[in-house]
Amino acid sequence: MRPALAGIVGRAGLEATLAALESGVDVALANKESLVVAGDLVCRTARRTGARLIPVDSEHCAIDQALRAGRKTEVARILLTSSGGPFRTRPLGTFDTITPEEALRHPTWSMGPKITIDSATLMNKALEVIEAKYLFDVKPDAIEVVVHPQSIVHSLVEFRDGSVVAQLGLPDMRLPILYALTYPDRIDAGLPRLDLTRSGPLTFERADPARYPALALGYEAARAGGTAEAALNAANEVAVGAFLDRRIGFLRIAQVLREVLTGHATGTSGTLGAAIEADRVGRDKAGDALRPAGAANA
Repeated sequence: MRPALAGIVGRAGLEATLAALESGVDVALANKESLVVAGDLVCRTARRTGARLIPVDSEHCAIDQALRAGRKTEVARILLTSSGGPFRTRPLGTFDTITPEEALRHPTWSMGPKITIDSATLMNKALEVIEAKYLFDVKPDAIEVVVHPQSIVHSLVEFRDGSVVAQLGLPDMRLPILYALTYPDRIDAGLPRLDLTRSGPLTFERADPARYPALALGYEAARAGGTAEAALNAANEVAVGAFLDRRIGFLRIAQVLREVLTGHATGTSGTLGAAIEADRVGRDKAGDALRPAGAANA
């Protein structure tokens, strides 16, 4: 039986992912938020029923393939690549004038509005750090985000002997989807092939914390674990929606996330009810942060 594809955007995809795993069905996971909101519960359910989680995110698909080169105990660190989004070289002093239209012009990938804004803030990498933590059972500090504008190297794994194994391919989501839906087989679906003689130089940069403050918040939530991850994800969904609706500026997104995470009392998220409650709390606190000073509670 081929896996079920979990591709509902955001926290809304959690119940469907859990239902498939409860039925013992392998899940091709394109909904990273299921792991961000309830990673312990999702992974525990998969282990109990014997169902597999097969990553569809191009980065985690790449890691899954690279990990075949060695044993889990031999892994030193995981390197998640990022395009850097549309503002990788934009002067920081102009970030307060960024419009939704500008943020939606991704240089490499064609994605939905919410995911594209997450790529501009690098919140997508913050969520992917949490996703990798659960998928591959690694500590957050063993995961490093590297900016790779060409989006040819989709991620890398460094082993304890210093060897680094990378997965390369064209920036085409059909490749990781094909990998997940046909796993463990590989088939020729006639997709375009990578020609390294034409791809140009491949470059890598550190992720600038001043340019991408949301990334540090993802690490903070990942280290805290529990409900902090769900609350951060919920706050981000609210803040991104407000930016797309032109109710807040681009810089305010990360500020709202910081306010919510700083004020969050982290608890355990081992049940669906706890995860849903943490999501509700994160949304409510983000709503409070977005309310004009002095405004009465609704």
